[in-house]
Amino acid sequence: MSNGNFKERLLANEHYQKFDAYKQKVLALGNDSLEKTIAVALSLCFVCAILVSFAAVALRPLQLENKAMDMKKNILDVAGLLDEDTDIHQAFASQIEEKLVDIETGDYVEGMDAVAYDQRKAAKNPAQNIVLDRSVDIASIKRKAKIAKVYLVKSGDAIQSIILPMHGYGLWSTMYGFLALEADGQTVKSINFYDQAETPGLGGEVVNPNWRALWQGKKVYNDAGEPVLRLIKGVVDTNKPGSEYQVDGLAGATLTSNGVSNLVKYWMSAEGFAPYLDKIRNND
Repeated sequence: MSNGNFKERLLANEHYQKFDAYKQKVLALGNDSLEKTIAVALSLCFVCAILVSFAAVALRPLQLENKAMDMKKNILDVAGLLDEDTDIHQAFASQIEEKLVDIETGDYVEGMDAVAYDQRKAAKNPAQNIVLDRSVDIASIKRKAKIAKVYLVKSGDAIQSIILPMHGYGLWSTMYGFLALEADGQTVKSINFYDQAETPGLGGEVVNPNWRALWQGKKVYNDAGEPVLRLIKGVVDTNKPGSEYQVDGLAGATLTSNGVSNLVKYWMSAEGFAPYLDKIRNND
């Protein structure tokens, strides 16, 4: 249809004629007219709504790309592979392997796209999640995905470190983060929280690099294979037995500290990644 024909048909349309007549009527009203004020306000709202909707749709791919980039940056950071000059895409693609793990059995899941899998969305999907009994839900997450995504740093076929996603409730928010373990599945390499809304200067110190550095070299499991790594009140005395299982608590943030201890204990237990880590240690 030519532009001329379209314009002719539009002008001949009964609804357009009524709209045009009303528009001319409103424009002829005085600027102090209530009807004109309301009509102009509604017109502006309509135009702004269209512009906002268009911007949201147009920018959606860029937002998703930035979100994926930020996630890769956090994973490289907790793996100790990030510095100022790091090409994030290249470093992630060349050094990180994404795998899917069945939480219950600890086995790798084949036949699914690990790159596209979103564990947080799966945790909200009744077909993909497990509703937790309150007696075991020490991290206060209510439900978890049946399948988790893990990240492996490898040298050839040998695993150098294992990066595990964790989340649990603190004081004000559900804290999402990663725990990086050495290849023994026991020794902590690093920890970070990429999504949290705890009190700045108190519980928000979970993102402080100095506090995060305290985790390096700590042990997750005791001799009985129980997850015992936790935050304590005050400063750890490294001369005392058991200090390898303790991290300094967050000053003035008892509930956030308890939340971190609980989420680490939960995800390192049989409810979380313990079956998988057992298989890693046994080269299964």
